[in-house]
Amino acid sequence: MPGTTRRDGLRIVPAKDGSAKQVAAPEPLTLAIEVSNARLDYPLGAFNRGSLKSSLLGLLGSRNTAPQQRMVSALRDVSFRLSFGERVALIGHNGSGKSSLLRVLAGIYPLASGDVTVTGKIGTLLDIGLGFELESTGRENIYYRGMTMGYSRSQLRAVEADIIRFADLGNFIDMPMRIYSAGMYVRLGFAISTQFTPDILLVDEVFGAGDAAFAQRALQRMQAIVSNSGIFVLATHDMSLVERVCNRVIWLERGEVRHDGSPSVVLPEYHKHMAV
Repeated sequence: MPGTTRRDGLRIVPAKDGSAKQVAAPEPLTLAIEVSNARLDYPLGAFNRGSLKSSLLGLLGSRNTAPQQRMVSALRDVSFRLSFGERVALIGHNGSGKSSLLRVLAGIYPLASGDVTVTGKIGTLLDIGLGFELESTGRENIYYRGMTMGYSRSQLRAVEADIIRFADLGNFIDMPMRIYSAGMYVRLGFAISTQFTPDILLVDEVFGAGDAAFAQRALQRMQAIVSNSGIFVLATHDMSLVERVCNRVIWLERGEVRHDGSPSVVLPEYHKHMAV
């Protein structure tokens, strides 16, 4: 049965009868991600509900000739295994499947076929704006976003001052987030999302917004998290960041793995491909 099998520090393994078996939280050296023949399909365009004209004709007994929903494959037959200590970059053109693959690993997107098994507690930096309430203050949103990530109010209260200090928003922390700039969103979202160190960290290109000083602080924090987390997976276009942080590169092309190996091997081929 296809799917992503993971839940908050427990490994969920589908049994033959379709049920799920929970295995106790893993030891660090057992942390792993295993992807087997994964296929992810998206609907092409909006869902076909038919026009007003076709709906009226249907009521009058005419045959509805609206086309069936077409699907496009975002990932096709993707397989790999990641183990404890790996720092993996997902690279490729826009639309190659990098972000889709991260969301599959996080359990957000269901697979059409294949399987993903994740052993360990996952932390994500996929959508900086997720869990924010625009009419509430930045301070209030520490709790809103934090609780969507699965942390309790008491856990968040204990780290509130640290989050505020890192985000460095000054008096804006007590103002509604609807007046925040894109960079301020990134700073607060990043500060909240990286306050706790997960077993496995999934990151989708978060350094594009914000000033240079924050980007440097964010990189330092990311490096600290990378040093302490078991597995790190980053989707990015920043090849210099890949060279500094990662020890493995998976190059995706049109939803398939084109190359998987060390940065010293994959990146020269990727640069050559991009220059054509």
